[in-house]
Amino acid sequence: MQWLTCRVVHRRAMGNAGLLGALDTCYIDRMDRFLQLAALVRTVDRGSQAAAARELGVTAAMVGRYIQALEDRLGTRLLNRTTARQSLTEAGAAFYARAQSILEQMEDAETSAADRQAEPSGTLRVNAPMSFGTRHLAAAVAEFGRGNPRLRVELVLNDRVVDLVEEGYDVAVRIGRLADSGLIARRLSPCRVVACASPGYLERRGSPAAPADLLGHDCLVYSYASYGAVWRFGGENGEQEVRVSGSLVANNGDVLMEAALAGQGIVVQPTFIVGEALRTGRLLPVLPGWLVEDYAIYAVYPSARHLSPKVRRFVDFLAARFRDPPPWDAGIERPGPAG
Repeated sequence: MQWLTCRVVHRRAMGNAGLLGALDTCYIDRMDRFLQLAALVRTVDRGSQAAAARELGVTAAMVGRYIQALEDRLGTRLLNRTTARQSLTEAGAAFYARAQSILEQMEDAETSAADRQAEPSGTLRVNAPMSFGTRHLAAAVAEFGRGNPRLRVELVLNDRVVDLVEEGYDVAVRIGRLADSGLIARRLSPCRVVACASPGYLERRGSPAAPADLLGHDCLVYSYASYGAVWRFGGENGEQEVRVSGSLVANNGDVLMEAALAGQGIVVQPTFIVGEALRTGRLLPVLPGWLVEDYAIYAVYPSARHLSPKVRRFVDFLAARFRDPPPWDAGIERPGPAG
């Protein structure tokens, strides 16, 4: 609407000396609206018009005029003014929250634009799960490092959930369903999970026809999984849960896959681990009419505000590399509900 007003003034002023003055008026009006918001927000945040004036680089009287102009334009009082202090009215409190959000978004946009032009430097500390880190993240970090020669990446792999702030990590790769926290999460790609076993095991023990049949099988359990020994499946008759057991419990998915390849039992693991074995037929999917509960892969970091160039660039890089569908799912048929 403001742009439309300027265009109307521009057309009316065409051909006369008032053109520049009309355009200047539009520009100043837009700037005044921004300064009015800033004057109100900084006055509330800093506790006085004098403190707001010092931050904005104007006089206290000018801050007062901006707030008065804002109230006149809105047709409502935003601040209760006394000789001792100033407080927000009910309308002012609602308007302040929106105005503060607008200013923060503008600051974030400016910071983001400036950061994207800056070359990342220093040390980037990254934490990730062991199997995903060795199989997929290591090559990604190497490629990222070649494109950012001034940056040193410190990659730490383990399967426990670390405290990013307490342990000094800039960003972590996490897989599963994230618990509520103060961290910011960006989804990188889906994480498909498949139940599978070796041809030798299935020939020896038979193939389960339904999730309940797993009770009679040797199931290899990942001890760090949030679901533990309870495997969840979805099919045409709804969801089913089975509490499984077997001869091996381990805290590493590659260990479980090797046991499955050796014919020890049935394993439920993500395709970023078992995908190649499925493609080559060394592992075969079981319960093909049932979908194992899926998850996602995320990059998490402590704060979205004032995000450093190194973290922003690294997360953007991972999102482009680990897409949907991810490269490790190529050539793998997704199970579907029984027909």
